[in-house]
Amino acid sequence: MAIDLDEALNARPATREIAWTRRDVLLYHLSLGAGARADTEPELPYTYEDGLQVLPTFAMVAGQGISTGDRAAPGLELPGIDIDLRKILHAGQALRVHRSLPASGTATVTSRVADVWDKGKAAVIVLEATAADGAGAALWTTTMQIWARGEGGFGGEPGPDVAAELPEREPDAVLESPTTPAQALIYRLNGDMNPLHADPGFARAAGFDRPILHGLASYGLVAKAIVDGLLDGDAARLRAFEVRFAGSLLPGETIRTEVWRDGGQLVLRSTCPERGDAPVLTHATAEVTS
Repeated sequence: MAIDLDEALNARPATREIAWTRRDVLLYHLSLGAGARADTEPELPYTYEDGLQVLPTFAMVAGQGISTGDRAAPGLELPGIDIDLRKILHAGQALRVHRSLPASGTATVTSRVADVWDKGKAAVIVLEATAADGAGAALWTTTMQIWARGEGGFGGEPGPDVAAELPEREPDAVLESPTTPAQALIYRLNGDMNPLHADPGFARAAGFDRPILHGLASYGLVAKAIVDGLLDGDAARLRAFEVRFAGSLLPGETIRTEVWRDGGQLVLRSTCPERGDAPVLTHATAEVTS
C-alpha cells in the first residue's frame, strides 16, 4: 500500500454525468422520515411532487438512487493512492449549495483529491466534487474526508487541527430527530447498498450488535431538523453544512442536536440520548440565510 502525494494532487480531475428525478427526491425525503405522521402532518413540500422542494443534502445521493436502476453507486477513484478500502472510514462531510437544487435534472460532477494529510497512524484523504448544470453553472460543492487507518507516515503535512469548541452557554435550540427500526433499510435505496446497514450477520462481523444507520442519513436527518425547526421549513435557506462523524447510530434511536446561533452561522452538536448522549456528529456548523 502506498500514497504518492504528487500524483494524487496533480491527477486529472474525474468527471461523470448524473441525472435524477422527482421520484429520487421523494424517496430521499421519505428515507429521512418525511411524512411519518401523514395523517396529521403530510409534509407536502417534501412528499408531494406538486410544489416539491429539495433538501440541500440530497446532493449527497443525487444520481445514485432508483433512477439508475440496479447500478451500484460510483466507487472511490483515488489516483496515486493505493490503500486497503476495508480500512477507510467516512470521517467528515461538507456541502455548499450555490443555488436551490431542482427537483429533477442533470449535472456534470467533477471530482479530485484536494489534499492528503499525514496523521502518523492514518492518512486523511480530502475529496472535493463540484456539480454543474448544462450551462456550466455550479449547483453544489462537496468535500469528503476519508480516514485511512494504517496509511500515515508518508511524510505529508498533518493538516489543520480544528478544535471542537462550543459556546460556553446554554444552546439556543435543541432539535430531536427520531429514527425508526427500518430507517436504514429505506435509506440504502438512495444508492448505498452496503450490507452493514441491512445484514445482522455482516454487522456483527464488523463489530456491531446489529446494522447501523448510514452516516449520511444522520447528516440528512439533522439538516432536515434544522430546516423544519429553525428555518420555517424553507430548505433554500440552508446554504452550507459541515460535520465530522463521531459515532454510529442504531435505527430506532434518536439524534438530539443542540444549536447555538452566531449570526448567519449555526454551531451544532448531535448526540444519541438513548446511549448517554454519545456523540454522533461533532465539529458541526451550518450556514443559513434570513
